[in-house]
Amino acid sequence: MKGSVKKSIVTRVRLAFLGVALFSCAVAWKISRIQYQEGAKWRALEQERRISYQPVPATRGNIYSDNESIMATSLPFYRVAWDPGVVDDALFNAKVDSLAGCLAHFFQDRSKEEYKRKLQDAHAGHEVRYIRLNSRQINFQEKKEFASWPIFRAKRKGGVIFEKVDKRFRPFGGLAQRTVGFVNEDKNGAGLEFTFQQKLAGRPGEALFERVPGGFKPVYDGTEIKPQPGYDVKTTLDINLQDGAEDALYKALVANDAKYGCVILMEVKTGEIKAVANLGKAEDGTYKEDYNYAFADQGRTEPGSTFKLASMAAVMEADPSLQLDDMVDTGPGRMLIGGAVKTDSHANGRITVQQVFEKSSNIGVARLVQEHFAGNPTRYTDYLKKFGLDRPLGFQMNGEALPYVKDPRDRSWSRTSLSTMAIGYELKLAPLQTLAFYNAVANGGVKVAPMIVRDIKQADQVVEHFETQVLNPKVCSDATLRKLRAMLEGVVLEGTAKAIRPKDYTIAGKTGTAWKFKNGRYTKTYSTSFCGFFPADKPKYSCIVVIDSPSKGRIYGGDVAAPVFRDLADKCMARDQASQRPMLARVPARRTPVPLVRAGLQQEIALVCQKIGLPGQTFATGGEEWVRASAAIDTAFVARTVSLRPDASVAHPGRMPDVRGLTLRDALFLLENRGLKVQASGSGRVREQSVAPGEFAKRGLVVGLILTPTAAPTAAPLALPAPVHTEVEENTLLIPAESGTRTKASKPGASASKPVAKPSATPAKPATAVESAARPTKKPAKKPATAEEKPAKEKPAKAKKPASGNKADIRTTRRTAAPASAPSAGTSTAKNRKTA
Repeated sequence: MKGSVKKSIVTRVRLAFLGVALFSCAVAWKISRIQYQEGAKWRALEQERRISYQPVPATRGNIYSDNESIMATSLPFYRVAWDPGVVDDALFNAKVDSLAGCLAHFFQDRSKEEYKRKLQDAHAGHEVRYIRLNSRQINFQEKKEFASWPIFRAKRKGGVIFEKVDKRFRPFGGLAQRTVGFVNEDKNGAGLEFTFQQKLAGRPGEALFERVPGGFKPVYDGTEIKPQPGYDVKTTLDINLQDGAEDALYKALVANDAKYGCVILMEVKTGEIKAVANLGKAEDGTYKEDYNYAFADQGRTEPGSTFKLASMAAVMEADPSLQLDDMVDTGPGRMLIGGAVKTDSHANGRITVQQVFEKSSNIGVARLVQEHFAGNPTRYTDYLKKFGLDRPLGFQMNGEALPYVKDPRDRSWSRTSLSTMAIGYELKLAPLQTLAFYNAVANGGVKVAPMIVRDIKQADQVVEHFETQVLNPKVCSDATLRKLRAMLEGVVLEGTAKAIRPKDYTIAGKTGTAWKFKNGRYTKTYSTSFCGFFPADKPKYSCIVVIDSPSKGRIYGGDVAAPVFRDLADKCMARDQASQRPMLARVPARRTPVPLVRAGLQQEIALVCQKIGLPGQTFATGGEEWVRASAAIDTAFVARTVSLRPDASVAHPGRMPDVRGLTLRDALFLLENRGLKVQASGSGRVREQSVAPGEFAKRGLVVGLILTPTAAPTAAPLALPAPVHTEVEENTLLIPAESGTRTKASKPGASASKPVAKPSATPAKPATAVESAARPTKKPAKKPATAEEKPAKEKPAKAKKPASGNKADIRTTRRTAAPASAPSAGTSTAKNRKTA
């Protein structure tokens, strides 16, 4: 038994030894086969994997504003690496201490000894061909400094490697941050950067890189394919208006402690977006551009009362006979309509259609829609579809929200849906989609697609140009458009937005206040808005302001969102020169007198005369430096020409020159260059000098000069009266005040007002010498009352008709310049004018 066990163990040991021996032989055979028979193959494969072509990213294109201010650009930064294998021992040992000191002083993260030890260890290990000296990236100026350091200045023999890395930079900081957008490492992002990624990114190149311990080292063998830089994107954004929009929105959000807000400013004719601001409240209480509330899903909400414009447009298209002065009974402020109870914030009773819109009456609008479309709700939604409210706009940026407009065929449609949709509920629109409809009303019914990118450029060459796209050539009839614009203007004049009524131009718009739908029911949190256009008579800009969830007591669109609209509109009108003409037309033109020309340096006088357009002989014939105006035409007030002659007194050294008529600066130059001392009194030009011209003047002689002003002080400008709002068919404010057009009476039988004889606090306008001599003294003449002069009583009194005999017309207002015989501004009738 024992023998068999022993025999079994010996057999197993022998078999195990034999297996190990066979395995060892197989390993040795495989090693020899790889080393000798397949060695060339594996060495070629290793070489192929060690040196390979890798993509080289292209420089990303820039994003510009409408005036080509850079909003986003790529700046080059560099990673600093080193190849110690190319540096010879003599150079390294001689300069390593200096290089370590430079690195320690620049980066200030390690000591000189640590950097020296790092460099020596890398140089001692001959297999190390690449080390990253520091993780910090340097800019181009710092790169030039590095290239001048010891060892590195040897160029390729110095082993320094600068790896270029482009970083995105925004010169205006966070301005339009979400609109400009971003692209992350996963090629995801938002805004213009993400939408135009293919245009901006360019085409990457290729270069040969060698895998070395520590990373990849570029191999410059001449086979590199250079990357093609990306195209530039030129937007329609105006930097100044963008800044104004964000500033006004930020102040409103902080003042109302709101959740988020957005502003969109767009040109009416072209659809070009000039400003778009998106600010949301962060966890720390600050406001940042976190989402595109202006057109993306985050901003898609029930519009509320701003949608009433579409409802009224549908009603007026269905019933062209409906007039703005037709009466609507809104009851005591609470009424059952279409199976749902509709309420108003105030009881309005019987009011006109115009007042229904001005007061934003939910009952009035719901009744009108219910009366016209209750039998066929599909007809109402068909009008909304005709307006294009059910379709996206095809905006140039990715992420536009899909509008939702309920249809009678939907399963969620109920008998209350029609009256509820009429006042802006049970549907969802993004702010940009609401603005596009208002813009169509301002644009004569032509609905255009909003546009934020104008050109794709390569340097100065335009590669692709985007034209204005018309979505609907006519959203409604001209008669409906006139009624809609009259209602929108009435909202600012007499309605819920009269607090933002400007004095110098007109605004047309609609306020909106919508309840927020949360957890299956409407809560007492609100979304406020204001949408409109300006100037109302000749619309140039349309704008929408949305402020969500205000929480400091103000909940209405007229109190929260409308002031932001007014602030931005004021900035736009202040920058628009064409819009200043109506205001400038109310200011009497003032003739600026030509400066008094007596004497001085010929080149300076000639330059001044050339700049202000004075013809005549502005150069003396002899090329003299100092000249004097001819006595016959001493001033340019009458002849408006200047004739100069040489100043002979200046040509005699040692004698006193004639400095009368010169400015103090010129007189000091002439006298002190001759060694004379000057004592001057007064201001203006030299009237008298203590030493007569032509007398001997020794050096050190004291000369007294008396100066006198050459013109009377300019009076302060007259205060402008407040404009009167009237219904005009043409912009009569463009008629200059000097045209002499007679003003029609404001009411039939209005009496002519007599100028008040009391002196006004406004200083009188200075008259020129010619005007003062030519104007005789007269008593103030009577003139017909203007439309701005309101009688003391509402009942018109009997009075003489104006001399023109024309009938009074309350639709137009023209301003008339005072006749030549009228009294000066100090006795004007400005006190009789009353602000409309």
